[in-house]
Amino acid sequence: MDFHAWGSYETTLKDTTLIIPIVSTANLPQLAVDLLISSLQLETVGILDSHFLHPVVGGREDGQDGVTTPLEVYGRQGFPFHLIQQRSPVIKSRKRECVDALFKFITNSGFSAVLILSGLDLSNRVDAHMYTPAYHLIPTQISPASIASSPLSLITSTIPPFSTSSTTEPVLPSSGITPLILKSLPSTQFPPTALILQYVLEGDNREDASLLATIVARVIGSQPFAWKEPESWMQGLFGTPHDQTLFG
Repeated sequence: MDFHAWGSYETTLKDTTLIIPIVSTANLPQLAVDLLISSLQLETVGILDSHFLHPVVGGREDGQDGVTTPLEVYGRQGFPFHLIQQRSPVIKSRKRECVDALFKFITNSGFSAVLILSGLDLSNRVDAHMYTPAYHLIPTQISPASIASSPLSLITSTIPPFSTSSTTEPVLPSSGITPLILKSLPSTQFPPTALILQYVLEGDNREDASLLATIVARVIGSQPFAWKEPESWMQGLFGTPHDQTLFG
């Protein structure tokens, strides 16, 4: 997965935390990343090779020149983290290639930690997960000690762990390629990695996105602030409003 720096930004990915939103139910991770980008005034620092994803382009925020692509990296000078924004799902037959390429990008870039965001289908929530909609999950390949000494150390005190009665792999309904990532994660030579999982139903998910973005901000140590919805939400989130004269 080749990375192409954008413009004149002096990209330094090494020793920063990478936040990855997985295309999953309600597109909740994408909405949360939208809020983080808009509120923190992050800028595009580069694009990633997206031939594993369904092709899509769109306009940029705030009338900026150019178009958006399926897989872009955002950041800001002096910030200890970068975000990927994924705008289309992975092609079904290329999921394994995509995950392998993502792992290679993470390793080669020298990230200090990886935080993965995924939505889960609320209608499949079990009794043990009725306490709160959001949970954290540390992959079995990652030691809790490495998380405790990483930039993700606050995750265990921010939200409860994702408990499961399964003795094998956790059941993550409607979570996209999240299970494949968990199953394929390298056991060595990989930065500390954790997941934030949030149950959600399809609909107006702005409040759900605000909750997830708030959790992410706390985990990465950002100061509390008011969320700023991006301009694209005003027109594109639910489509063009109906002409009210149609209804008399």
